[in-house]
Amino acid sequence: MADVVAGAAGKLKNKQLRVKHQRVKLFRANETVLSVFMWGVNHTVLGLNHVSAPVMLLPDDFKSYSKVKVDNHLYNKQTLPSHFKVKEYCPLVFQNLRERFGIDNQTYRESLTASQPIPLDSPGRSNARFYLSHDHLFVIKTLMSEEVEHMHSFLKHYHGYIVEAHGKTLLPQYMGLYRLTVDGVEHYMVVMRNVFSYNFRIHWKYDLKGSTVERMASDREKEKDLPTLKDNDFVNNGQKIYIGPEAKEKLMETLKADCAFLTKLNVMDYSLLLGIHDCERGEMEEEADARAALEEGQQDEDTGGEDSGGDHPSMVPTPPDSPGHARVRGTSNGQIDPQTDIFAIPSQDTAPRREIYFLAIIDALTHYGVKKQAAKAAKTMKYGDKAEGISTVEPEQYARRFLEFMARAIE
Repeated sequence: MADVVAGAAGKLKNKQLRVKHQRVKLFRANETVLSVFMWGVNHTVLGLNHVSAPVMLLPDDFKSYSKVKVDNHLYNKQTLPSHFKVKEYCPLVFQNLRERFGIDNQTYRESLTASQPIPLDSPGRSNARFYLSHDHLFVIKTLMSEEVEHMHSFLKHYHGYIVEAHGKTLLPQYMGLYRLTVDGVEHYMVVMRNVFSYNFRIHWKYDLKGSTVERMASDREKEKDLPTLKDNDFVNNGQKIYIGPEAKEKLMETLKADCAFLTKLNVMDYSLLLGIHDCERGEMEEEADARAALEEGQQDEDTGGEDSGGDHPSMVPTPPDSPGHARVRGTSNGQIDPQTDIFAIPSQDTAPRREIYFLAIIDALTHYGVKKQAAKAAKTMKYGDKAEGISTVEPEQYARRFLEFMARAIE
């Protein structure tokens, strides 16, 4: 027996012990909150991989949350604060919604954590901040605490509606809801699918409510490369959505069902976000981009690929429509991909221009409560006879006017 033990000990002494070091994933972002957001998404999604998805969601799933508190986070202290908290609301519910929207956990995690989200301009009056995932698949929006409360009361009805609609809806596709606590300050963020496609450059963008009072983009907004125009701009520009009678009937049917759902929940002040891609202009831009890329490649050959000493363009995060953006725009060849361009509708053959329309309902969390009722009373006194065109009205009136405007806008 002693010989056996000695032999085993000898084998152990001769065996090389290899220490496995955990591969550290860095979450580098220009804003601390974004670094924490990326860490939180990575942590919560990996946690879900160890939980069996339930066959049916239970009432408690719509009240549940996962929460983690991190102290002295030393292994990548250059990118993360020493103390922070991450809370994910209703993780199983949002995982189920992502599955129904065709997004798996790995795609969701990589899209939001592989590279930092890109800040976007906020055209609205709210203080909300918007970010775009590096692959343009998701939009991240900051929320106020009251909007989070509305989301909680909205979520169970919303999930049921999504299940019954079988994907036939233009409502926002909500993917996740988080609370991040950094330096004692709470930040709320919701993740939604991006309405626009990376494969098609948007040339005109409209936020349409169906109202006329104060519904024109400011001069400052119009100076932007891609301004967010409004209802009066849409009418004054003579813009129409040329999709033909059959597609119009299907689209209006979907909009009517969505508006009826929102009205039932006493929701108003939502918009139709419309992005328009001019096909002919897009083809010319693709040709110009291809020539520019060819010339740049020739210049690199002439200089022998020498580094100029600055940051490489692919390493510098830039606005999504700028020439130096890290990801090369997809080659769509003018064809809509039904898997990714889910909000796209092509113009009919007889349209004045070949266009592709991207459209969906946004901002569906405004409840018609005491604040909105007071705002309506104030605007009614201010505008008098023109008060019928204000955006702040009862949900039934809001939906009716919204649908009437869309019926006129679509041909």
